[in-house]
Parts: sequence; structure tokens; C-alpha cells
Amino acid sequence: MSTITQKQVGEFVAEDFRTAAVFTQYGIDFCCRGNRTLEDVCEKNGIETNELVHRLEQVLNTQGNQTIDYKSWPLDLLVDYIEKKHHRYVEEKTPILKQFLDKLCRVHGERHPELFEINELFTASAGELSQHMKKEELVLFPFVKKLVKAELGNTAIEAPGFGTVKNPIAMMMQEHDNEGGRFRKIAEITDNYTPPTDACNTYRVTFAMLQEFEEDLHLHIHLENNILFPAAERLENRFC
Repeated sequence: MSTITQKQVGEFVAEDFRTAAVFTQYGIDFCCRGNRTLEDVCEKNGIETNELVHRLEQVLNTQGNQTIDYKSWPLDLLVDYIEKKHHRYVEEKTPILKQFLDKLCRVHGERHPELFEINELFTASAGELSQHMKKEELVLFPFVKKLVKAELGNTAIEAPGFGTVKNPIAMMMQEHDNEGGRFRKIAEITDNYTPPTDACNTYRVTFAMLQEFEEDLHLHIHLENNILFPAAERLENRFC
């Protein structure tokens, strides 16, 4: 028991993404704050440790329907996947959500003033995510690919202008924390994306899209914080 309780939340999810559903049910952040041990999150959230361990073991011991083993992927493939799937998702869904939220504020803002704060939070997040993804695509991801290529070719690699991969990673992780915080606030204001009783179809669709957006962001951040970034640091260390 002591060994499993000292394991980090992000490690559980990195090894088997099915455990993410368990952590989500208990309100445990597995992506931005995945570096906490099981013991720590149980103490912090007032959760019975044995109960959570039992739930996790049920998932881990269930055969079939295994999720994708992202940890086994080459890093350059994982980088391409994150960019083509998750970055593209953000780019496609952001303008639609902004349009819907603006409409909700115009039509329902008087009766539901909380919509203005939701809109403000999402707009801020969208702007920051756009800049964040560009930095990854132009700086961090190309360097990770250079590391992979150098290892495969058994060649040296020139030191990057940012010194070490740990520097942009630290920045990216801080920005992940910021966006995770914004979406926790959105989830709180919306009562976990529960539309009010007088909600129209657009209202319901918007809340459903916001929830999907947050879920995609959680997986996006998890792949980077808990799998890509630690692996990139380990790979860079081989050249030191």
C-alpha cells in the first residue's frame, strides 16, 4: 500500500489513461497537478486512501478496452500527434465557442450575468493558448525532434539558444497551470457545465462544447506534462 500511495497521479494516468476517469470523479487534477502523490491528494481532498486505491486497482486489473499507450511512442511521433490533434482542435473550436458565448451574453446576459465572466475567462484562455501553441510549434517541438534525430543518428547536437530543454518546458508547464486554473473556474461557475432550466439549445450546446474543450485540454496537458516533457529531459541528458 505504501508504494502505491507514494506514486504520482500523473504516473498512473501515463501508464493507463483509464485511471483519468477515476481521478476526475474524485475531483483530482491529473494533468496540471499530476506531480502530487496519491497520499497527498487524498489528504488534500479528504478522500479515504483505501477507497481510491481500490477504485484504481479495479480499473488497472480490468482487461480489454486498453487505451493508447502513448508512453511507448517515439517522441517525434508524439509531438506530431499533439500538434495535429490537440493544437488543431483548439484552433477549430475556439472561434465557434467565442461566437456562441458572445451570443449567449447578448441574449441571456441580463438574466445570467455569470455568462460575461465565463466569456471573459474563455477569451483570455483562447488568446493565451494560441500564443502557447505557437511557442511549442516554433521552439520546443522542433528541438525535441532534433534530439530524436541526433539519437537515431548517433550524432552530436548543438546547444539551443534557450540553454536547456528544461527552460521552455518550465514555461510551458506554468502556462498549463494558468489555463487549468481558468477552466477550473469556468467549471465552478457553470456548476460543472450544467445549463440552467431556462437554457435554449444554443445555451446547452455551448456548455457541452466547453466541457468537451476542457476534457481535450486535460488530455493535451497530460500528454505533455506527464509523458513528453519528462522524456525530452531524459533524452537531452544523454547528450550531456
